[in-house]
Amino acid sequence: MIRMLPAGLAWIGRHGTAALAVSIFIGMAVPALSAYLRPYLPVAVFSLLTLAFLRVDQNAIRQRLRRPALLVGALIWMMLGAPLLTYLAIEFSGLAALGPDVVLALYISTAAPPVMAAPAFIYLLGLDGTLSLALSVAALIVTPLTAPFVGELMLGPSLPLSVGGLAVQLSMLLAGAFVLSAVFRKLAGPERLARSSLHISGLNVLLLLFFAIAAMDGVAASFASKPLYTLGLTALTFGLALIQISLSLIIFAPASREDAYSIAHTCGTRNMGLMVAAFGGTLPEFTWLWFAVGQFPIYMLPLMLKPFVRIFCRQNAKTVTQQT
Repeated sequence: MIRMLPAGLAWIGRHGTAALAVSIFIGMAVPALSAYLRPYLPVAVFSLLTLAFLRVDQNAIRQRLRRPALLVGALIWMMLGAPLLTYLAIEFSGLAALGPDVVLALYISTAAPPVMAAPAFIYLLGLDGTLSLALSVAALIVTPLTAPFVGELMLGPSLPLSVGGLAVQLSMLLAGAFVLSAVFRKLAGPERLARSSLHISGLNVLLLLFFAIAAMDGVAASFASKPLYTLGLTALTFGLALIQISLSLIIFAPASREDAYSIAHTCGTRNMGLMVAAFGGTLPEFTWLWFAVGQFPIYMLPLMLKPFVRIFCRQNAKTVTQQT
């Protein structure tokens, strides 16, 4: 059994995308397991962050930092522009009248950094994930500064934690994961880490499976008791993700189409689990359901948008060829 474990992790790492697509449905199919795992969701988030930092390709990030203008612009848009635009939409559309739970849901959907699996999704689509990786790491670093500021602006006294408390919780999560990953990196060494890339991918998939199952707590019951309401809420999470992707594509149209799409998809896949972990794993009922069904676009959009990406980036390649 012990000898088979590395081979099993490697196999999961090779077939991770299929496993991830199935994982959210497992959580719905086994609601008792979701309820049991829900209290451990912050542990899953911390473990995923540790693996994400462990897998960071420092050379790839250095290459992007040599020409930082696009990265800085994308970071400002993602961590300040998109959430501030959401705040203005809330203020001028009257969404605030729906209550703080709705505003909190929109807050965690736009103020959170991207999921650290975003570069993997970009690679899955056949694109270069280097820009997405650099952007994801940079967004994680600035989150303890930007998220409390945006939270105070959007929610004020309705924020589940004080501004200082949220900054401290986020900083502790990120700093703890970074230090632990540095220890693992030192103990293993670069060569052993390189040889174990598939095993780390497999472990990452298992943790994402754990996270997805825990996040699905209450979703099956909501679909059973309020199917149209839950479907409508799910459609809204897809809509918000697609709006963020579309606006990002428009804003970064002057860049290459591949870079523009990398930024857009990274912006549309927010790590709401990090915010939930910072709040101690507790959210109002509506916000938790939003967070739970919000995992569907994260896991499903890469497959749904693959035909669009092929056409979008192929046209860019043709244009470049004609110009040269």
